[in-house]
Amino acid sequence: MSAPGYDYMPDKKWVDPTPAPSDVPPVDEIGVTSAPLKSASFFIGSVCQEYNEDFMLCKNENRNPKHCLKEGRKVTRCAADVLSKVKANCAEEFAAHWKCLELKNQEFQGCRKEERAFNDCIFTKLGWKKVIPGSPKGQDPIHLKENPIFH
Repeated sequence: MSAPGYDYMPDKKWVDPTPAPSDVPPVDEIGVTSAPLKSASFFIGSVCQEYNEDFMLCKNENRNPKHCLKEGRKVTRCAADVLSKVKANCAEEFAAHWKCLELKNQEFQGCRKEERAFNDCIFTKLGWKKVIPGSPKGQDPIHLKENPIFH
């Protein structure tokens, strides 16, 4: 069943009949599924923190979706930039990690081996850090712990 006024045509690309206002800068969609986004999520969160915080502050100011379109576009552009850098520098490790997440019901714990290789690549080639919000202070983060169960 399709939305009212829209015909289902699998051979044609769907185009939104209500485009964004002209004063909002255009941005391409990310174009990935949930597994690649989850795999890169901590790096997206770290690198794009400033844009994410601006977007959330905007949303707190006014719950009208149109009010924060510009801030939302900046978040999308930043996430797309992070993903393009990840793919350019660590494509093999990234693919191995997100494919593992896809097979393991999006659970990080079943993919620590792939995650470790992916993290090492990112840390080495891009110099990014992985900060997990709410991690206990003074303890090794879960992604750095050696756990023979998941090797």
